[in-house]
Amino acid sequence: MREKNILVIDDDRIILDSLCEFLSLEGFQTSGAETLKSAIAELQKQRYSLIIADINLPDGDGFELLDMVRKEHPQTVVVVITGYGTIESAVRAIKRGAYDYLTKPIVDDDLRLAVERAIKQQSLMSENETLRLQLEQKYSLENIISHNYKMAKMFDLVEAVADSKTTILMTGPSGTGKSVLARAIHHLSSRRNKPFVEVSCGALPETLLESELFGHVKGSFTGAVSNKEGKFLAADEGTIFLDEVANSSPALQVKLLRVLEDRQFEPVGSNKTRTVDTRIIIASNRNLTEEVKQGRFREDLYYRINVVTIDLPPLCERVGDVRLLAKHFMRMYCAQHNKEKLGITDEALEYLERYTWPGNVRELENVIERAALLSKDKFIGPEDLPDSIKKDESQQQKTYKPLSLKEALAEPERKGQSLEQAGNRQSTSNKPHNIIQKNETLRPLRRGRTIRSELGIFNLLRQIDSASSILTIND
Repeated sequence: MREKNILVIDDDRIILDSLCEFLSLEGFQTSGAETLKSAIAELQKQRYSLIIADINLPDGDGFELLDMVRKEHPQTVVVVITGYGTIESAVRAIKRGAYDYLTKPIVDDDLRLAVERAIKQQSLMSENETLRLQLEQKYSLENIISHNYKMAKMFDLVEAVADSKTTILMTGPSGTGKSVLARAIHHLSSRRNKPFVEVSCGALPETLLESELFGHVKGSFTGAVSNKEGKFLAADEGTIFLDEVANSSPALQVKLLRVLEDRQFEPVGSNKTRTVDTRIIIASNRNLTEEVKQGRFREDLYYRINVVTIDLPPLCERVGDVRLLAKHFMRMYCAQHNKEKLGITDEALEYLERYTWPGNVRELENVIERAALLSKDKFIGPEDLPDSIKKDESQQQKTYKPLSLKEALAEPERKGQSLEQAGNRQSTSNKPHNIIQKNETLRPLRRGRTIRSELGIFNLLRQIDSASSILTIND
């Protein structure tokens, strides 16, 4: 409390000095000002936690000061004092941003209580601002780690649509970071200071999901003992993130379609229509086009949500990001578990890069957390990794032997020549053979296909030692 600065403003010198002396004895650092102009000059010199200001000043009034403080110093709390207290002026002061209102003559106990409450309020405001900044930093787009060109294109798309009301559909396997990206979109938008509400549609029974989203009234069904506001209302003026939306029932999909079109709905058991201003982000790990064909997802709803689609690639298509993510998670969990900073050996990183990661980024994060907890050395080695990762890597080694870059570039031409020769010999033979017709020439690497995947194909072709079959590769 001794670190808090208080500015006292009063045109009566005797009252000003007595207030400053009282507050100094209470342990606060105080400054005084007799006019509005001198008070503004003091505010420009340093930051104050609390201002105690008289309403009536020679060159203005406390209401002008309230407006200025609210705009330029929002973390500063104001307590207004005056000798002409009325209910109207008290209400006006509170509406203009004052935290409390006192009348002269001021009783010491009343002033002490008002100051203590105001300082607590200021501490809460500062703490909330700090937490808000931490959240913005945590969920900012810069914290999504990737050097992959697909992710770079995705970041450009996110920045283009973040500050709009457009519905966003995110697709991709589980564990690719759809929830993290949804929060990043929210914090990039002008709704960042409003609620962000996340609902996992797959985690709730069908009978409860409608009530969870839209709310219900008392007595609408068994167990509804009181009124409940749904998630859409909780996210009013903010963002709602609906994950695994493909799991919703056809009846619920009809309601979702109406909310998307009109931003209106009725709580379960109610005839009263509620209207919300909510940004909607939807995610699915299923192929919604296929779900529509199978009749499990409404076609009109699909076309309504498919305005801006963001496809998150699986981690197996972001092999270059595995090393970056592993080191990031290692730093994070070492700090979280108060462990000495650990490194990762190159051998362990090679195991991680060869693994296919069916659980994507979430699985990688769990593996690194486990390794950080169990490691007894300063470096994470292969022995600290789960057997499933090392087993998967050993099976891949049996399948193919990696080529050097020079060999990989020369392989298509050599293989094409070998296949052409095999085809010529086949055409001169009268014996029947099983012929699989494909393209005659190996195509170059397509954009987005990793050299590792092409190497696997080339090495598999090495195992073809029979000239009786003609085999070519499709992309």
